[in-house]
Amino acid sequence: MAAKQVTNHYQASEIKVLEGLEPVRKRPGMYIGSTDQRGLHHLAKEILDNAVDEAIAGYGKVIQVFHSAATELDQAQMADKSIKLGEESITVVDNGRGIPVDMHSSGVSALQVVLTKLHAGGKFDETAYQASGGLHGVGSSAVNALSSLLQVVVKRDGKFHYQSYIQGVPQKPVEVISQQQVLQYFPTQANDFVKYDSGTILKFIGDPAIFSSTKFNRKVLREVIKDRAYLMAGIYFQLFDEINHSEDHFYFEGGVKSLVEHLNMDKKSLHEVMYTSETWTDSETGKNIGVEVSLQYNDSYAERLESYVNVIRTPDGGAHVNGFRMALGKVLRDYADKNGLLREKESFNAEDIKEGLAAVVFVKMPSNDLQFESQTKTRLNNTEAQSAVYHVFKQFFETHLEENPKDGKVIIEKVMLSARARLAARAAKEAVIRKGVFEGTSLPGKLADCQSRIPADSEIYIVEGDSAGGTAKQGRDRKFQAIYPLRGKILNTERARLDKIVASEELKNLVVALGAGISDTFDPNKLRYHRIILMNDADVDGEHITTLGLTFFFRHLPEVIEQGYLYIAMPPLYKVSTGNKKEEWYAYTEEERDKIIADIKQKSPNAKVGIQRYKGLGEMNAEQLWDTTMNPESRMLKRVTIEDAKAADTTFSTLMGDDVAPRKKFIQSHAQLAELDV
Repeated sequence: MAAKQVTNHYQASEIKVLEGLEPVRKRPGMYIGSTDQRGLHHLAKEILDNAVDEAIAGYGKVIQVFHSAATELDQAQMADKSIKLGEESITVVDNGRGIPVDMHSSGVSALQVVLTKLHAGGKFDETAYQASGGLHGVGSSAVNALSSLLQVVVKRDGKFHYQSYIQGVPQKPVEVISQQQVLQYFPTQANDFVKYDSGTILKFIGDPAIFSSTKFNRKVLREVIKDRAYLMAGIYFQLFDEINHSEDHFYFEGGVKSLVEHLNMDKKSLHEVMYTSETWTDSETGKNIGVEVSLQYNDSYAERLESYVNVIRTPDGGAHVNGFRMALGKVLRDYADKNGLLREKESFNAEDIKEGLAAVVFVKMPSNDLQFESQTKTRLNNTEAQSAVYHVFKQFFETHLEENPKDGKVIIEKVMLSARARLAARAAKEAVIRKGVFEGTSLPGKLADCQSRIPADSEIYIVEGDSAGGTAKQGRDRKFQAIYPLRGKILNTERARLDKIVASEELKNLVVALGAGISDTFDPNKLRYHRIILMNDADVDGEHITTLGLTFFFRHLPEVIEQGYLYIAMPPLYKVSTGNKKEEWYAYTEEERDKIIADIKQKSPNAKVGIQRYKGLGEMNAEQLWDTTMNPESRMLKRVTIEDAKAADTTFSTLMGDDVAPRKKFIQSHAQLAELDV
């Protein structure tokens, strides 16, 4: 009976139809992926890519991006002045053709249609754009819907056409304004724009009612723009950060070839960069697909492959990457067999081919045919892209290796080095597994384990030295804190394979203590601790040992970092005390130390202040170590994250690799930029 009542109350009046841009504001995640900073930056990418699409189509050579703070002029656009001074905005300026402003069949300007109607744009057929990043026609309109304020000026036929929107709602019809008014609305951003024959300038402020944060990250903006500059050879990109008073200029004549050189700048390359660019015609549809591929092998163990479609980065790869991998493997196997470069019964697999490979795969294809897994466009699904890349790159690569046999030989040698090392590592791993070294029932004798068997409640401190390890054992809470002491500096695992780790007693016992295995046998469900804490002295040696630990986890147990289980303990640098009251304070920075001293002197000008600089954990007794570094209620831990795996890979290769010169240059360049993140 209850079910019938529910059905009877479900009436037609309860069916809600979302009009205009209302669906975007109701369900923003469907259109931009999320409403955090990633989603906010997606808005900037959408507007930037509209300008880039003009460049792909052959119109416009300059693209400017301004990162600014809201002013009183912006406030004046809002009747209730709901925009706060200082709220951040993005302005994109290009000298393309300009968004059409003539009357659309719907009865309003085409400019208003583009910015207010979902699935409206010039990218559904090939008359306006042969290739673009637009897919569903929701880019500009979605940005408009999710902005508290959006302003746009289009210059066409010598006239400036202006319109403003609040939360996607146009405030007036499109109107023609003077050059003076353009400079009033955009006092710093339009200086070059007003000189162009045609173009578009668009500014938006993300709506704080939608986004958890409306602050843009300069590093993210810089990388997004730099990515596109590499792909768009000959296009001049400028980023003006008017908040931090800095600017960046990007121009790469070599395009994706320059990008591969950049990917390998901290590696030792094995041959010259290879590059091909060709348009492939699909035999079934007659569609033209532009293919650009560049690659170069280096002496590292990691692969660095970037893929793009119509300047949109596809971090999850897809059909175009599949075509590249198929052609690469096919050509290398055929070349090795034909030239007798393999020993008897030798072979290599896809993983061996990846080792030391730096490559860029870039396809340009009709925008109306693009098939992504979602609006966020992380993986390309078009099968014709696979065929295009496979045929173009296969033909090029075969010809190149025939004409440059030294390149073919050095690549096969690199691949076979990987294959032999893989087999040796597998044999070592199998031997270890047979002996039960990583999965044995007994834990290392040096491990002081905790009583808890619940991983989420348990933590392990990895400490260098018996002295600090002994103090940590005395000061810990045995219920949930385990201690694993190291003897000196562990192996630098930047270039170490599994067999070397097996041979290292310290690392082997650490893996056993963690309980989850390593490499392809790693099982996160078996991890015995969900807080793995590197605790070392606050000096140069301690920092080096911490870096060695970070290198080990980053290269061989990255899942620990990805799950958020790796931490760095932050022991204090100073103890400040008073002679009369026997009071003690701990300082973690010099600034904090000075503030404590100033507070003491303010309260008691004649107080005698004592300062102790801790050079090592062993200088603290067990109680002090607990109070300052191990007590969950008072300690400070730094969680290790991989926000940018590409940047992290470069940093580790530079700091922990064999080449001294890049490491020295990095330290000299970044020494003053180190920050304490607590």
